[in-house]
Order: sequence, then structure tokens, then C-alpha cells
Amino acid sequence: MMKRYPLPVFALVLALLSGCAGIRMQRADQAYGLLQFPKAARNYERVLDHKEDRAARARSADAYRRNNIMDKAYTNYAVLESTHALRGDTAMAFGEVLMALGQHERAGEMFLRVLEETPENKRAMDLYGSTQGYSSFYADSGRFFVNRLTLPGIATAFAATPYGKGILVAGEKDMRDANGNPWNERPFLDLYYSEKRSIVMWNEAEPLPGLVNGAYHEGPATLSADGKALYFTRSNYLKHKLVKDDRNTSHLKLFRAIRDEDGHWGDLHEFAYNSDVWSTGHAALSADGHTLFFASDRPGGFGGTDIWRCRNNGSGWSEPENLGSTVNSAGNELFPTINGNALHFSSTAHSNMGGLDIFEVHEQNGIWTEPKNLNAPINTPHDDFHFVLDSTGKAGFLSSNREGFDQVFVFIMNEPEFYLQGIVMDESQRFLSNSEVVLHDLTSGEDHSRLTDEAGKFAFKLGANSDFNIRGAHQDKLATSVALSTKGLMRSDTLSVELSLKTIKIGEAITINNIYYDYDEWAIRPDAVIELDKLARLFLDNPTTSFELGSHTDARGGDLYNLVLSDARANSAVNYLIQRGVDPARITAKGYGESALVNTCSNGVHCSEEDHQANRRTEFKVTGVEGMADVRSKP
Repeated sequence: MMKRYPLPVFALVLALLSGCAGIRMQRADQAYGLLQFPKAARNYERVLDHKEDRAARARSADAYRRNNIMDKAYTNYAVLESTHALRGDTAMAFGEVLMALGQHERAGEMFLRVLEETPENKRAMDLYGSTQGYSSFYADSGRFFVNRLTLPGIATAFAATPYGKGILVAGEKDMRDANGNPWNERPFLDLYYSEKRSIVMWNEAEPLPGLVNGAYHEGPATLSADGKALYFTRSNYLKHKLVKDDRNTSHLKLFRAIRDEDGHWGDLHEFAYNSDVWSTGHAALSADGHTLFFASDRPGGFGGTDIWRCRNNGSGWSEPENLGSTVNSAGNELFPTINGNALHFSSTAHSNMGGLDIFEVHEQNGIWTEPKNLNAPINTPHDDFHFVLDSTGKAGFLSSNREGFDQVFVFIMNEPEFYLQGIVMDESQRFLSNSEVVLHDLTSGEDHSRLTDEAGKFAFKLGANSDFNIRGAHQDKLATSVALSTKGLMRSDTLSVELSLKTIKIGEAITINNIYYDYDEWAIRPDAVIELDKLARLFLDNPTTSFELGSHTDARGGDLYNLVLSDARANSAVNYLIQRGVDPARITAKGYGESALVNTCSNGVHCSEEDHQANRRTEFKVTGVEGMADVRSKP
């Protein structure tokens, strides 16, 4: 027989279960409020094991997201989305998780949903735009080789900065030594030094000697040019206890340390603009030591964390100056670094692949250029940050959690190689051997020459990021040239060119197409400039040759009028060519009016507009070559 329990017993059991769930929720909320996200997530999961709770599900998703556990964050957000369409900040967060997991289309749907609610949300707008053109981030993915560094002695590392014969990094000890940073239950960060054994293998990372490393976090650092001053980020604590604001948040501060003769760091000084109620960190010092860039969520910014700078005025640092809305956004801008005349930083906004992406800007006359995303493989859908070039300018370090945890990666620019293969022919497509081909590098000013082989072929190696002019010449032929460029080309390639040389026939007219004039006018039209520029190039390629430029009209209108009009047009074209550098002693203008028609459309003959157009033409003739008689042709 089934055993029967009194109703009060069931009520007691239910009350106990409800009480346990309530306690778990209280513990989870308390941990979440204290930014103890792993502990919070565990307690929310216990709540969810017993019953579905939308608040617990949302906070569990957020706790996993903040600790970069994107698969579990996705699972929780997906459950929320399945029961009720996400909106606002939750939709934005789910979109970011989807971006990190490579689900760009679904991420775009989330950002679009946010924009429907708040059309002015610039960050959602930027990220939605990124999802619509995502393939462009991979267009030049062969530009760099990227490999993870192995740094023995520390479990994770980031923010590598060249120092001495090695690098400084912010890192965590081996995970077995975890001492409980409540945010992620991992060790606190310290500054370490390591020297290179090979391109990706480094010596055991050793803690930086001196007073820099303390009880809590020490993070990204920047060095003065002489290596004697170190500006580094540190947790705000006093007497081994974190200083927190009224929201129970401990903020970051900037400190300066000085290196003594023994290589130990001490004499610590706080940055003048630190605060107990906002964070200041991630310093980047200019080579001359006059400008200090840093990240801060101080008042007066554009979103979360912005990039700021101070200038050394001789007696200290000037008031912080925000870099403005071109650089900063409604998201977070972090990890500024200075590389030559470029400022690099990371952002969760702008045109972004997901997470933090690395961007580059330049200051021109006090105005910052639009941020340029460095694209793949420097950036990924994960967090990518702290981009530093080494002394060669062709390699360096970046940090990323693309493999799960923060790690330092070395990158090397993949300098592409370019070659030019060409052939020289005459107007009958016959190969011209022993033709001289000159490659002029417009970037360096250097010239290189070759003679074509029996098949009329030639070849050159081209430099990267350069403009070139290739000129081909052969006896009794008009020399010609073409322009080409390797600027903007990121992948190795072989370019091809054909040089077609016309045989010099003194006095033979050659029609120039597409040179038109307005009715009853002789001014050079914009559409004629293209053809005249080609003609100028031809004349400049043949400095020992003299030319005549002739202009013709159709038969409509008076004979004398047409002669005057054609002469004005010919002179207008010649004057343009002279402005382009053609020697005026080598070119003459001649107006033929209607005296050299190419068909039967003379006075009084009815013809189509197409037939009349054939008579309205511009021609040039070779009138002489040095060493030959200067023959002025006749109509």
C-alpha cells in the first residue's frame, strides 16, 4: 500500500527546498555584486538546476561572458532568447558573445534589434556594420605571420614591452599557485622579465626585481627611452588591503618607478591624476618623454574607458586631455602604444571583428585620423590588444586571448615579393629583341635597364609599396611607357605588361581618339585631358623626336571660320602639352579646318552625324628625329 504523508510534511519539504533556492540566489547575487564571477556563476547554476529563473539565467550568462567563457555564456543567452526575445543591454551582450563565436549573422540580428530600440546607439551601429562586411577583415590576412610565445614560469601573459635583451610582461604565476583573485579565481598579476632563446621560445620568466610587484595586480608597463623610468599599472590598495569605492569597486592607478644601478626598481611615485573613484592605467610614453598616453574611465569621456594624454610642461604633467570622439567611443578604448608616428590602441567599438580589436591612428595638424582596423591575423573575434613594434619596425608583439587565455604573440611582417614580366612588340605584334627597357622607381629615384631577349621578353624584381614607370625603346620606333604600382599590394605577385611600339613614319598622321570640344569652343574639356596626358607621356618618352599636332573640322560652316577654329583648338592642345612638360621647341600646332576630310562629306553633301564626326578629329605626326631631316608634312 502506498504510504501516505500528512499535508504539513509536504509543505515543510517545499518550504525547505524554496529556502535553499533562495539562499543560493542570495549567495549568487552577493558574489555577483562583489565581482566574484566564477563563484556567482556556480551559485546561479545551482539555482537553475532546481528551477528556471530568468534573473539567474541572465546573470549567469553575464558572469561567464565577463570571464571569457563564451560557450557557457552562449548557452545561457540562448535559453533566454528562446523564451523571450532579448532587448537592450542583454541583446547587446548576446551579440558580442555571438561575434566572439564567429556567428556574425546572428550577432547582426541582435545589434539591429538594439538599433530598433535606440537608433542613436553608435556602438551598436558600428558593430552591426562590422557584421555586414565581415569578409573584408580577412582580405589581407597574409600580411603577417603570428605565433604564440612560450614563456616558461607563468601561466598567462600579456602586454609585452621590449626591455634590455628581452621583454617585460604582465603575467600570472603557474595556475597551481593560484591565490584567489575573486574576479576570475586566478593568481594576481605581476610584472616579469624574460630573454629570448628563439623566435618563439624564451627563458624562464622572472619577477621584476625591486618594489614594483606588490600584493595585488601589477599590469601593463611602459619605459622611458633610456630604460631608467617605468610607468606601470597597479591595483589601488593601502596597507595590503584594496581600497574600494561606495560601489565596492577597486580601481587601477598609475605609478612611476626608477631603476637603480643594480637593476632594481624602486622610488615609487603615484601619477598626479590617479583617483579612488575611477581607474587610470595602461600608460604609453612618447620617445621624447614629453607625452604620456593612458586609459581611464574618468569623467568627461565618451563611454566606458577612453584614451587620454598629458604633456610634460617642465614642472609636471598637464591636465589630462581626452583624444576626442574620433578615437574614443561609447565602448572601451584601452592599451595605447606608440610605434613611430602611429598610436595603436584597442577598442570594443569602431569597425570591429569582435571583443577588443587593435586600431591605428595618426595625428595630423592636431586632428586624429579615422581609426584603421589592423584586421586578421592581428585581430580575431576574440580580445586582441597591446600592439608593439620592435626596433626593426617589421616585427613585434601583441596580446590576445584567441586561444582561451591571455597570451603574448610575436608577429612578423610578411614582406611580399613582386616581379614584373613583360614583352615588347611592334604594331604588327612582332616581338622586338634587343629593345631597351628602363624601369624607373618613382619612390627611390633609381633606374634599372634591360635588353629584351629574342622573344622580346624582359623581367625585373619590383620593390614593395612603390610606384614605377616602365619605358620601352627600339631603333626606328616611338618609345612608349606605362605606369604601375605595388602600393597597397599585400601578397606576393608577378605583374605583366605589354609595350607596343609604333614604327616611326615621318609625316604619317595618327588619329587621337576621344578629344572633343564644345560647339564653337577651343577650351580643353575634362574628358580630353586623359587622352592629352597619354600623348604628353608619349612625347616625353621620345625627347629626340619632333611632332606636329593637327586639328580638323567637318565641312559645315564657312571654310575660313573652320580654319581659324581648328587652329585655335590645335594651339590650345599644344599649350596644354607644354604645361605638362613637353619641350615647346619640339612641337608645333596646325589647324587644317575642313581641308583634309577623310570621307566625301564636303560642302553641300548630306551626311550622317557619324560621318561628320569622323572628320572632326585631332592627329599628331612625327616631323623629325635628331639625325634625320626635319620634314614638315603637308596635308
